[in-house]
Amino acid sequence: MSRSKASAHFTQEQDALGRLIEALRVLPGVGPKSAQRMAFYLLQHDRNGAAVLAQALGEAAELVGHCQRCNTFSETQICNTCSDGRRDPSLLCVVETPADQVMVEQTLSFKGQYFVLMGRISPLDGMGPKEIHFDRLLNRIESPELGGPVREVVLATNFTSEGEATAHYIGEILKIKGIKASRIARGIPVGGELEYVDVGTIARAMLDRRTLG
Repeated sequence: MSRSKASAHFTQEQDALGRLIEALRVLPGVGPKSAQRMAFYLLQHDRNGAAVLAQALGEAAELVGHCQRCNTFSETQICNTCSDGRRDPSLLCVVETPADQVMVEQTLSFKGQYFVLMGRISPLDGMGPKEIHFDRLLNRIESPELGGPVREVVLATNFTSEGEATAHYIGEILKIKGIKASRIARGIPVGGELEYVDVGTIARAMLDRRTLG
């Protein structure tokens, strides 16, 4: 029996505790044992916390949608970042997820706006340009009513094979359209020691080296 069929069967026939355990399994990296421990902890030690969690999940599922400009999570049609007049709308950073956007923001080094793909190109997972909202990205870049035209797109997808393929695909399309595209650099981490860094990272740092002064 497939997991989806098993899940439906479980939901129909098991008690409230069983349904809670099964529901917790939707979280990434959470298997049956971990879900069971979470459920037991909430019911044994923190029922008030469980109630707050349930309410927050319900409200988030109902209220949180996507920003019409950058596609990130937002309770309003235009998110706070896109509506911030102090940011440069002609400089656009493309990331895979809202979590990636948060990390870039925490650097305090980027003053432009964002577009969140909500994924990356991965044919094996059924993720193509349509699934990463590529048409919406192009619309954001080119449409004045959405903040365009954009003078530079910073591709900040992850340095996985899928992330690299996504950056390459977007970059090639932008090149054809005559739009400047740049890729975030990669190399030795701040505070890192060469002795403990993998060879691939050192090689990339050598290729991406810059002139001092």
